[in-house]
Amino acid sequence: MEFSTQTSASLHQIKTAALGVGVFAEGILSPAAELIDRASNGAVSAAVKAEFKGKPNTHLVLRNLPGVKAERVILVGLGAQEEYKAATHMQAQACLASYCLKADLKEAVSALASIDCKGTTLRSRAQDAALAVCRASYRYTATFSKPEPAPQLSQFLLWTARTQASEAKAGLEQGQAIGNGVNLTRLLADLPGNICTPTYLGKTAKQLAKEFKTLKAEVLERKQIEALKMGSFLSVAKGSDEPPAFIVLRHTPNTKTKHEDGPIVLVGKGLTFDSGGISIKPAGNMDEMKYDMGGAASVLGTMRAIAELNIDREVIAVVASCENMPSGRANKPGDVVTSMSGQTIEILNTDAEGRLVLCDALTYVERFKPAAVIDMATLTGACVVALGHINTGLFSPDDALADELLQAGKQTGDTAWRMPMDDAYQEQLRSNFADMANIGGPPAGSVTAACFLARFTKAYRWAHLDIAGTAWRGGKDKGATGRPVPLLVQYLLNQCR
Repeated sequence: MEFSTQTSASLHQIKTAALGVGVFAEGILSPAAELIDRASNGAVSAAVKAEFKGKPNTHLVLRNLPGVKAERVILVGLGAQEEYKAATHMQAQACLASYCLKADLKEAVSALASIDCKGTTLRSRAQDAALAVCRASYRYTATFSKPEPAPQLSQFLLWTARTQASEAKAGLEQGQAIGNGVNLTRLLADLPGNICTPTYLGKTAKQLAKEFKTLKAEVLERKQIEALKMGSFLSVAKGSDEPPAFIVLRHTPNTKTKHEDGPIVLVGKGLTFDSGGISIKPAGNMDEMKYDMGGAASVLGTMRAIAELNIDREVIAVVASCENMPSGRANKPGDVVTSMSGQTIEILNTDAEGRLVLCDALTYVERFKPAAVIDMATLTGACVVALGHINTGLFSPDDALADELLQAGKQTGDTAWRMPMDDAYQEQLRSNFADMANIGGPPAGSVTAACFLARFTKAYRWAHLDIAGTAWRGGKDKGATGRPVPLLVQYLLNQCR
């Protein structure tokens, strides 16, 4: 996909297969729509009056308008003018992109980013436009015998003033990189567990390192993991015939700028399939447990995006990946394991395995002396109960770090909600036979999971993102979302300013 700008002042003179312009509710035309209306002797306002209400996520196609060289003018609904915001703009861009893809068009011009929107800049609107188009263009084809042909849309242009072209181009560049990262994340998560194994994730990291010169990959195998004494991580892996993989992917920018406060570290949970182990899950919807590596997928997608942008900040990604399967070697409820930190853990439920994997990864990253560590994991069903599928759960004892992540979420529409982590919750993790239990019972399940992880993060600033409700959709539209890649990339971009 090629993204660029169209700076012609004469909008009606632009030759294109599709020109997208916005229409607010109650027939209010955007400035670009007004230009097309005047050029076509009122054809746009007449069509709006007759059959288009301007509701969000709706469109109307007008063909061969007099005085307009575009083959089609796509009227895109924007909703009430006083309620127009960044989320509505992204929805409108996605609506336009969806039409162009379904109509099998090769190129299109959008004038939607030219509409002022409270709390945004042209750069951010351009970024949102490119991200929306990338998302709309995603197609899963990997395991079909006869996949549908790829979409033909190869060029998407933003109409903007010549003086603003550089700002728009910068936004498009960022949005495309984020979109590419989002779609890599979606592909990895959508792949079935018999293909996307821990070994496959390791190969993906190495392939990214081949593609981008700023990336360097290292994949530790079982013997190396054993040498590190990651007893908690390995206890989960031992129930499966699939070998575990501990992946380290470094981004070192091609600049001489050095941040004295150390790298930013991203940690992803990489359970490529989670049966629950001996505490086995119900059969219904167990197929969706291929998505339990959503944290790992989002980490790799984020690294792809920042490498494409070559951001001026050292970032290290760490992925602890394995399967959680029932077997004669698997963890049993009541087992006690020793983590890399030396702390012992009583396993009361083998389906609370993500925290057992992450705790050793969180200990491992101490060696990097990080400025901040952010882990992400499809960790708890309790977070879905608390927040549904709208907001990612954000946990952190660091107010400044939490605020930075929340702001990045608001900037991209990839929103999070901060959850409590009061010390009083730690009491629920008390064990009679080890330093801690791996679960704290039904109350506040997502909170006690975060409190468990917090015990391994005392050496650095830390935040935890529970993406169990946001990493994928179930039902007839089942598929990965690519979240929280936009949030993470925006956070990292903000750290470079």
